[in-house]
Amino acid sequence: MAAMLSTRSGGAWSIPQNAEINVTPFVDVMLVLLIIFMVALPVAQVSVKVDLPQAQAAAGPIQPPVVVSLTLSGQVFVGDRATTLAALPDVVTAALGPNPRDQRVYLRADEGVRYRELMGVMNRLRANGLEKVALIGEPIE
Repeated sequence: MAAMLSTRSGGAWSIPQNAEINVTPFVDVMLVLLIIFMVALPVAQVSVKVDLPQAQAAAGPIQPPVVVSLTLSGQVFVGDRATTLAALPDVVTAALGPNPRDQRVYLRADEGVRYRELMGVMNRLRANGLEKVALIGEPIE
């Protein structure tokens, strides 16, 4: 089906319409990607065969994560226990157990909490050696 953009006489301004889809560039790109993946796949696999021994060590105790929550009213919670900003590092360190500096602290805050208050909690944790602080958010659906 073609459309005429000028009069019946044609002339210099008539443009024929091409309704065919050119798939050649698409096929070229797909073939190049296929070759790249065929070359990269053997590199991604470990080709050294090793007979692994049985592990005798039992898995260590898995400690639940420590979650610090900041409410809209400014209350600070460690897990389900309310605490103050001054006592926060001691409570978090006690909840983390041995080697608290190597473990991650999860921080979540109400959507309406001011940024300054959130940074105050983070700065309080970091000032006491708790450098690994992760922020928790709701997943986007």
